Amino acid sequence: MTLVELMVALGAGALLLAAVATVWVFTSRSFVAIGNYVDMDNASRNTLDAMSQEIRGAQALVFYRTNQITLQNPTNSSIPYFSYIFDPSAATLVRSNNAGNKILLRECDYVIFNVAQRNVTNNFQFYSTADQPTLTKLVDVSWKCSRKILGAKVNTESVQTAKIVLRN
Repeated sequence: MTLVELMVALGAGALLLAAVATVWVFTSRSFVAIGNYVDMDNASRNTLDAMSQEIRGAQALVFYRTNQITLQNPTNSSIPYFSYIFDPSAATLVRSNNAGNKILLRECDYVIFNVAQRNVTNNFQFYSTADQPTLTKLVDVSWKCSRKILGAKVNTESVQTAKIVLRN
């Protein structure tokens, strides 16, 4: 083997290794992104299912802020009220009652609650009940959760929104 042949072989091998490393990094990031998205989607779906069931069965909304709602529980006299509270400093959505707190979502960028009456106007807009929470028949909730991928600035996101009607 001559020196020229050896240098050509080393150059070709280095190019091949660089290509393989690039594909490996891209594949790793994609795999982690999909895993994060699936995990956040499952957490969001489970949270929305639990919230929908509890809000639909609530007696009435007793307190409202854009980051917190408190509802009256008609089925359990030992736990008369329960709340959903978004803590922006901890980036968590928490279900709270006198029995304790349970974190439903982590790594939330925002959680927003809106409330309205069930009846509509001529253009099908809902009347806001923010100033009179006991008149609420509809709770609109939206959130966005995101994570960094392998420490990079690329985020995976899970955006959820739902309109939930109180059945009382």
